[in-house]
Amino acid sequence: MKNLVTVLVVIVFGSFFTQAQEVGLQLYSLRNQFDQDVSNTLGLINEWGITKIEGGGTYGMPLPEFKALLSKNELEVVSIGAGFEDLEKNLDKVVENAKDFGAKYVMCAWVPHDDNKWDLEETIQATKVFNEAGKILSKNGLILAYHAHGYEFRPYNDGTLFDYMAENATDFKFELDVYWAQHGGADPLALMKKYPTKFVLLHLKDMKKGIQGNNTGHEDVETNVVLGSGQIDIEGVVAEAKNLGIEYMFIEDESSNVVSQVPKSLEYLKSLE
Repeated sequence: MKNLVTVLVVIVFGSFFTQAQEVGLQLYSLRNQFDQDVSNTLGLINEWGITKIEGGGTYGMPLPEFKALLSKNELEVVSIGAGFEDLEKNLDKVVENAKDFGAKYVMCAWVPHDDNKWDLEETIQATKVFNEAGKILSKNGLILAYHAHGYEFRPYNDGTLFDYMAENATDFKFELDVYWAQHGGADPLALMKKYPTKFVLLHLKDMKKGIQGNNTGHEDVETNVVLGSGQIDIEGVVAEAKNLGIEYMFIEDESSNVVSQVPKSLEYLKSLE
């Protein structure tokens, strides 16, 4: 019976995922499950009918063994994470990791900083590092995408510090995490319309109703809820992503209910066809 259910899930969602934009999974969503059993966790992703993932690590396994499990479960790493420090000082490591996985995108999700100090100086320096790294990554066939985390939406001139980054991003793009953008005070859909060529990846993540947010980039992970059940306009975001031709939309669910919530999020996305 379980195998039959798995087949049905793959069939139902497979047609959805083969459209122009594909729905993938950010592996951080299953960090706790990976700590217990890497093989079965990758198998779970396969059962969900997902084939594209964003990751970059092997969870303690030798790379060849981990890649063999990816192949067994028909999973393709299309985007890897990279630390800011490596982008600044150890690009060879980043390129090697991306090539090892056959990834197209390299994303950075955080710039180390004092929570009380993210200002224009920090923004200018980060933008410089991303432009320099992005130029070299591009020569290696890779696209660098910065994942804004909320603190970038602090006011600056008539806009925000994110506006400075977007307007000065000559050699890198962005991954829009709709949760963190809204949590930081921005409107994710408005950002996509304002910068139609800047976003190449998405993190689909919904925020529990009633959460007001702040510009720190920190929040209780249990405020991650099933897509379409929270306060973010997921339907509008997905429609605009298709309009802009954004290649991959990764579900990221950091809550303790991830295993039960992801299938429901997939059902919601299917309903948007």
